Amino acid sequence: MIAPHGGELINKLPTPEEREELLKKVESLPKIVAGNRYVGHCEMIAIGGYSPLEGFMTKEEVESVIKDVHLPNGLLWSIPIVLPVPENFWKSVKLGDEIAIYDVHNRPIAVVIVDDKYTLDLDFYCQNVFKTTDENHPGVAFIKSAGDKFIGGEIVRLLNRPVREGIEEHYYQDPAVVRKIIENKDWKNVVAFQTRNPIHRAHEYIIKCALETMDGALIHPLVGETKKDDIPAPVRMQCYEVLIENYFNKSRVHLSVLPAPMHYAGPREAVHHMLMRKNYGCTHMIIGRDHAGVGDYYGTYEAQEFVEQFVDELGIKPLKFEHAFYCVKCENMATAKTCPHGKEDHIHLSGTKVRAMLREGRKPPKQFSRPEVAEILIKWATKA
Repeated sequence: MIAPHGGELINKLPTPEEREELLKKVESLPKIVAGNRYVGHCEMIAIGGYSPLEGFMTKEEVESVIKDVHLPNGLLWSIPIVLPVPENFWKSVKLGDEIAIYDVHNRPIAVVIVDDKYTLDLDFYCQNVFKTTDENHPGVAFIKSAGDKFIGGEIVRLLNRPVREGIEEHYYQDPAVVRKIIENKDWKNVVAFQTRNPIHRAHEYIIKCALETMDGALIHPLVGETKKDDIPAPVRMQCYEVLIENYFNKSRVHLSVLPAPMHYAGPREAVHHMLMRKNYGCTHMIIGRDHAGVGDYYGTYEAQEFVEQFVDELGIKPLKFEHAFYCVKCENMATAKTCPHGKEDHIHLSGTKVRAMLREGRKPPKQFSRPEVAEILIKWATKA
């Protein structure tokens, strides 16, 4: 089986005895209440999803990733994993202190040892990671809203999982669990499909094309924090379930969720998504049109080009696909590589247009979305 990034799957989950002891200890530790994004980071670090990271990055690590897309030790890493804190808290803690991270529900999440406290130039951060400082970009908005004071340090243990809302617990499978499932299925070549949207006909086509040469597919929707106008994760899960039930060979696909937050960092996030799926045991990953993009901040296939620079370091291999559509003359799904007909014969809708149709109670055409998926989305959109 493919090795985790860095060679070892990090595990910061406590034994029952360790958890009981730490739950008593956190009551006397400096307390920081963190938003869902950073609570999600705590879980991803603790379960090994961000291997080889063992905690929130120090300034040296962050600046190395921003400038060079590598950690100081030379290992490939593309997205800073940081913990911003209020200025008064930042001033009060000292190096070597232990601090307690709580969620917005006042639940203790993790204990962190303060290894570094620092400031960052947020414009420099955003320009390099997101290719823009425009606060209309959701990733830029997330970073700038949190301020420029940060704490870096190792997570001692994860005390509680983030609150789950609307998704069945059995879909939350840690990397070690997914790896065991892959091993038990005897899948040697496993392709991951990243999504933060419902799977429409074009996505379905791409996954099935990949499955023709793979042993299995991990359909791995991201269910951590996303931007407000994205379709909620519980609604998307219903879509994935009905699609797999009716249109996939269930013995060749596995549905599990990724509890990480979305950054909308386009090319850099494509690398990030691949490294996480490598930690979950996947050997390949689909990189499609405008992967992890938003608006028009990135080129259509810029993520594919960026990933290609690091193909020898990634370990996991990219499967690059062009934009898929339904051709009325071919009478099936296709891409520009396989279809000889003109754009006037192609059916593909933007997410904006589809959301407008759904709000009006109109089903997207069957060439774009399976009717079972469209029905779920209409019910959600007309209630929203």
